[in-house]
Amino acid sequence: MGRKLGQHFLDSQSVLRRIVDEVCPVENGLLVEIGSGRGALTSGLLDRVSRLIAIETDSRLASLLRQKFSGRANFTLIEADVLKTDLAQWGPAIFAGNLPYYITSPILDRVLSLGRFCRKAVFLVQKEVALRLIATPGSRDYGYLTVRTQTLAVPELLFTVPASAFRPSPKVDSALVSLTPRACPLLLDPAPFLEFAGACFRQKRKNLRNNLEPRYPAIGTAPEARLRAEQMPIEDLIALWKRLEAAL
Repeated sequence: MGRKLGQHFLDSQSVLRRIVDEVCPVENGLLVEIGSGRGALTSGLLDRVSRLIAIETDSRLASLLRQKFSGRANFTLIEADVLKTDLAQWGPAIFAGNLPYYITSPILDRVLSLGRFCRKAVFLVQKEVALRLIATPGSRDYGYLTVRTQTLAVPELLFTVPASAFRPSPKVDSALVSLTPRACPLLLDPAPFLEFAGACFRQKRKNLRNNLEPRYPAIGTAPEARLRAEQMPIEDLIALWKRLEAAL
């Protein structure tokens, strides 16, 4: 079960316990688990929260979860596509899950766009993705995903998980990451800036002038024109965006 959806089920009890401790080091209120699978992580989390909303799109796995947790009063199953689910409907929550590799980025986008409705997110993701989330300017992993994530939240790589901890084993290692929404947002409305950042990284090896000049002619005379987006800290990209918008 789950292979058709790109799922690899975590099979290591020691890793599962570590994840539970990171998600809920103390007892908590509401938690939304994305992609509950066979319920391996769900079991530990249920003991730490007053209510757990499990979102699972695979009907066979959903049936298994209903049977497994039918006696738990704090368990609610939502059989649905997480990308088509209103994640804010239950109020502010902690989000957790072992994310399928092929939809990791869209799920991150959905959760981070929740603003105050996301208290914290702790996800198991492909290690390569985790390194991109925490990357710093000038590194090879720094890109649009980095900027989008760090504009909205503070990411932290908690620990890595070898492929051997999963069944079936994937071809790559994974990592547990924590994403804490910024207490003081860098921008009140980040959407226009993130569209600008997307243009900056459209062709990553080209400099900012080549990527931005069709939309922002003033970039030609900007000191940053010859830099590549990957060399720019987020705060500097925001400052550049504001100057170029003002020059239009």
